[in-house]
Parts: sequence; structure tokens; C-alpha cells
Amino acid sequence: MSRKKKKSLPLLNIKIEAYAAEGKSVARLDDGKVLFVDNAIPGDVIDAAITKDKKSWAQGKMIRLVSPSPHRIEPFCKHFGVCGGCKWQMLPYSQQLVYKQKQVADQLQRIGQVTLPELEPIIGSPRERYYRNKLEFTFSTQRYRTFEEISERSETFTPEPAFGFHAPGLFDKVVAIDHCYLQDEPTNLLINTLRDYTIANNLPYYDFKVQYGWLRNVIIRIATTGEVLVNLVMHHEDKEAREAILQHILQQVPGITSLNYTLNGKMNDTIYDQDVICYSGKNYIEEKLENFRFKISPKSFFQTNTYQAEALYQLTREFAGLTGTETLYDLYCGTGSIGIFCSEKAKKVIGIEVVEDAVKDAYENAALNNIGHCLFFAGDVEKICTDAFFETHGRPDVIITDPPRAGMTEKLVMQLLKMRASKIVYVSCNPATQARDLQLLDQAYKITRLRPVDMFPHTHHIENVALLELRELN
Repeated sequence: MSRKKKKSLPLLNIKIEAYAAEGKSVARLDDGKVLFVDNAIPGDVIDAAITKDKKSWAQGKMIRLVSPSPHRIEPFCKHFGVCGGCKWQMLPYSQQLVYKQKQVADQLQRIGQVTLPELEPIIGSPRERYYRNKLEFTFSTQRYRTFEEISERSETFTPEPAFGFHAPGLFDKVVAIDHCYLQDEPTNLLINTLRDYTIANNLPYYDFKVQYGWLRNVIIRIATTGEVLVNLVMHHEDKEAREAILQHILQQVPGITSLNYTLNGKMNDTIYDQDVICYSGKNYIEEKLENFRFKISPKSFFQTNTYQAEALYQLTREFAGLTGTETLYDLYCGTGSIGIFCSEKAKKVIGIEVVEDAVKDAYENAALNNIGHCLFFAGDVEKICTDAFFETHGRPDVIITDPPRAGMTEKLVMQLLKMRASKIVYVSCNPATQARDLQLLDQAYKITRLRPVDMFPHTHHIENVALLELRELN
């Protein structure tokens, strides 16, 4: 029998044994091969189809749930399993935290291979639903259709517009959404208002394949202060239609404090190089963490779960152990939120960020909080942190680094080893790349504390904070 034919045969009554990482669970086949499966949880018995077959492992998809795990519960969202978000709704939140804690421990040990302290208990999110402060919904001429929907009909479908989230792995197809549990009101009122109005007025949605159409997406940001920012993105100017839809939003959706629009004629959806025009209200919203205030403009980066960001920053500040005499370096500082949050117990804060607009926002946020001992610089850390820079601003006593999912570059890690701060607090949104970096830092630093923080309930994503302390020289 050919290898291709073997791959097409279903695997029957497979017992899912454990959680692996990145949303996948794992089973062990009769020949000892490890099988990774999406959308299954430990305790499930499933039938699976092989999608990728390697020598020692395989990847599969569940084609039938034979017997559910005792942990499995009914998902609360009708879009579950289709839109691609909130993939763990079939697990109680308490059990999600168990698996996330285990994921961090496994990845740090397996990839890092360094001496680790005991992993402290994970900090769960105070909100399990409606916790995001930012969402983006997309207009598309191509509604996503499920496999079941397609298989039920023999004739081809006429393309149908949709407003919602991009289908997983597809840039041009959108899953229609009428209620999302990720963000509080007025989000659901707004998306339903937009859908109804655009259909009633026959407004053209954007076609990503042919690069034609008018309405592209809408970005919604909601602060715990109650302020709401909306940015409607269109492909080109149509003044009459634009003013009509913006006025309709203001009339039908109360509570919007910042209504903006962007004209984006590019081939991609990024708006960081586009002008955002304020149509009504002010051009930003204001957020609070403890007593610190932060301005969030349409293009600003800010931690997506405000309720949990406070816990993450409090833990980071605790790990830093500042006494008021230290010079604190905040790497990948973004709009300065972590450095500002820790500033009260630092003699000086130096923030470094590659995005120039973020540095401008960081200075605004420092001024908003009447903080005069924070300085921010735009550029790469390894280029900025020279001996001349240290002579002017002082060497770091404590470093906080909060890199993207890819982790730190090896060049930056080598730079940190040269800087020899007494402490490094490493905030990571990807324990796998954090483990890799910790292995490199192990030659000069000892890991003394580790604690995961869950920012995204019902997803496999997890943050982890590590405290590294400089080893004594022999």
C-alpha cells in the first residue's frame, strides 16, 4: 500500500493523553509515533485523519469525537470552531490554567535545559469573557463556508459578502460574526449596526483578491475608563458615503468618544504608515493602570487585556525589586507603559524602542503622569547602548525586556551579557523563545523566579515572567 494511501486511512479510537503546546494535544500510536491533534483535549477518544506524517511524529485532525473527556464542556459561543479564536472554550477555565502552567514548565525545561527554580502558580485573568480592549473586524466580498456547508451542496456557491473575522489561514475569506465574547459593549451593537447599514445601502465590501471595493475594516478600542475609540478604514475617499456612515454610527451607537477614519489604498491592511483622521471627539482614549494614565491613539500598542495588564506589570515591578536608587532600562518599551508603571521606585528610567511613533507616545504618557525622570530613545538596543551612551545616562542596574514572540536576537542577548545589570526581568509572550534566550543568558545569570500570567483566556497563548540575577564572579 502506498504511503499516500496509508495517510488517507482514518485512525480509530485514539485516546488523547496529554496537552502539548500551541493549542495541540497529543496521543501515542501503536507504533510509538506521537500524534499531535488540534481541537482535542486530554481524555478525549477520537477518530483522526493524518495531515502530516514524519518518521517519529505525525499531525492529524479530529474527524469524530468518539467519547468526550470528562473535562469537556459546551462552548458558549455559536461561532466556536469556525472563526478560529477562543479555541479552548470546550475546557473549563480552571483546567486551561493547569495546561498553560504545564506548557511553560515543559518548554522551559525541554528547550532551556538550565537550572530552574520552582514555577510559581499561574495568575489567571479576572475576566474570562469581554476582556480585550482592541478588536478588528473585516469587510470582505467572500464569506467563509465550512466544509460541512460545502459538502451539503453539489452546485457551486455564488460569492457572498461577510463582515467579521478572517478565517484561519485565509487572507481573503471572512467568517460572519454577529456576537463576539471578546470585547464588551458597544462592540456588538456597533458591528451589527454596521452590517445592517452597509447591506441596506448596498455599500461595496473590499475584495482582497482583485483589490477592489470600498469598506475594508473597523478597529474598536475600549478603555476601562469607559472611553471608546472607533477607526473605520476605507479603500478610497467617497465623501458623501463616508459622512453618511460615520453620522449613522454616531446616531445609533452611544458612548463613542473618538470616531476616526482612515483611507488605505494599499494592498495590505496595515495602517501604521497611513493617516488617521479624527471625525468626532478627541483623537485618542485614555486608559488607567493603578493611578497611571495612558493615552491610546488609533495606532498605539497597548496590552490587549487591560484587566490583566495591571497584574502583569505589578509582577514585573515586584521581580525588579527597585529601591529608588536604580537606573532601569526598559527594552522594547513601546509606548513606555512598563517603565512608567515602575518609575516611582527607580532613580531613572531609560526606554528603548525601534518604532519612532511609539517613542513619541511614550514621552506623552510620561508627561501625562508628571514623570520627569523617564527618557526614551528610538532605535536598536545594540546600536544605542554604547560606552558613550552609558557615560551620559548611566549603566543599567535593572533591565526589563519585553520582546515580541520571536524573542530577543542573539546579538541583543550578547549585548545584555556585556551590560551586566544586576537583574534582568524577562517578560515573554512565548515561553519557547524565552527558554532559548534564557539558555544563552545562563552563562552569566541565574534564574531565581518564574511565574506565568494568563492574558488570553480560551486561547493557548500564555505570558511568562522570569527574574534573572547576575552570578557572582569567581
